[in-house]
Amino acid sequence: MPYNPDFVYDPPMYPLLPIVHADDDLLVLNKVSGLLSVRGRALAHQDSLESRVQRVYPTATIIHRLDMATSGLIVMPLNMDTHRALSRQFAERQTRKAYLARVYGEVTQSQGSIDRPLIVDWPNRPKQKVDEASGKPSLTHFQKVSGDGTSSLMLLQPVTGRSHQLRVHMLELGHPILGDRLYGEPYARYQAPRLQLHAWQLGFFHPGQQQWVQFRSDAPFASNDELEHAATLYMANN
Repeated sequence: MPYNPDFVYDPPMYPLLPIVHADDDLLVLNKVSGLLSVRGRALAHQDSLESRVQRVYPTATIIHRLDMATSGLIVMPLNMDTHRALSRQFAERQTRKAYLARVYGEVTQSQGSIDRPLIVDWPNRPKQKVDEASGKPSLTHFQKVSGDGTSSLMLLQPVTGRSHQLRVHMLELGHPILGDRLYGEPYARYQAPRLQLHAWQLGFFHPGQQQWVQFRSDAPFASNDELEHAATLYMANN
């Protein structure tokens, strides 16, 4: 049985095709929270970023995903040469990914790392869980951007790309992400109308342009001051 059999998929219709960058080789898009990255099996789950893009760019393909509830940057290649080159970069961890998340409570550590192996929680799938014996290695670096006593904005940089990695690692830190319907306890789950997790920075070597490119999409739940401070922290460590 799935974890949430009563789930009703109702993706937002605006913006319909949020293109951040387009050229002959690839697209960079800003996925909205509530939209699947790829088509689901059920007929009711066919609407996705993938299907919307392919109506306009039929050759676009998916090489990485974001959780339905997560917003932010996704790159989609437009030809097989670019697909192979970017897939290799993701597989070999040559890309740079940074997320912003607003979590429950005041995080006391200014920075650190979470190294906890993850495995699917089969009775409650699609949830994941920490399993020291059988889990796959999962590593996340974090920095605190701001805190107000009740919540903290965190800059998260995953080294690995496990499913739900950031959500489970923040829970392991004792600070679940606000609005998380899967992992957040009621005290954190209902403090935001959506999951407060956003794929904020994405960098990779552009196969066609033969140069490093970096894209940014600011989180809608962060203030301008917080975004500026997050950018300073990010630049100091990358």
